[in-house]
Amino acid sequence: MKVIIVAGGPADELPDFSISPEALFIGVDAGTVELLERGIRPAAAIGDFDSVSAGQFERIKRIFPDLEPAAAEKDETDTELALAEALTHQPETVIITGVTGGRLDHYMSALHALYDYQLSYPQIQFFLINKQNRIRFLEAGSHAIQRDSRYRYISFYPFAEEIKRFSLSGFKYEVLDETIPFGSTRFISNELGSAGVVSFMEGNCIMIESADE
Repeated sequence: MKVIIVAGGPADELPDFSISPEALFIGVDAGTVELLERGIRPAAAIGDFDSVSAGQFERIKRIFPDLEPAAAEKDETDTELALAEALTHQPETVIITGVTGGRLDHYMSALHALYDYQLSYPQIQFFLINKQNRIRFLEAGSHAIQRDSRYRYISFYPFAEEIKRFSLSGFKYEVLDETIPFGSTRFISNELGSAGVVSFMEGNCIMIESADE
C-alpha cells in the first residue's frame, strides 16, 4: 500500500499523480481541494482548514460529512496528523508532497516529521516529493539503490550529525570510507548507473534525487 499525503503548497510543485494509480490519497487542508480539482477523491481530509474558503470547505464536507477540523492551536502540524492517519492504512510507502515551494517553515517541519517517522517506523519507506525532487532518509547500514530515470542527480547530506565511513559504489563518483561533517556540501550532484550501494556506519543521511526542470 502506498499512501500519498497532499498538503496545500503551490499546485505547480506537485508531482504527476498518474504514475501512482494504485495509491491512497490523504488531503491536508487546501491539498484536499487540489485533489478534488484533479478528480481524485481522498480517503481522508486532515487539518484545521484555515487556508480554504467557506465554499471550498462546504465542498469537502459534502464528501466527509462527519469531518471535524483540527484545532488551529495544537502541538502537531497538520502534516503530522496526516502521517498518523497514513499509518492506520498499514502502508509500505508514505509520500508527502505539497510542502515545498511555499512557506519554508512548513517545508522544514515536514522534513523533520519525515525524519522522526522514518526512525520510528523503519519498515516503512517515507519520501518527500515535488515535481523535480525526491527526498528520503537513510539510517546507518547498507542500502541498495536502483536508478530512476526521472532523477539524474543524487546528493547526500548529513542530518544533525556527521556521517562516518560513508561509501558509494555503482555511482559516477565512487567513495570509500569517507567522513561527511555536518554542514558539508561536498557530496552533491552524483549520478547513478543502473544500480548502486550506499553504506555508512554512523549518522543519518538525507538522500536527494533531483532532475533539471
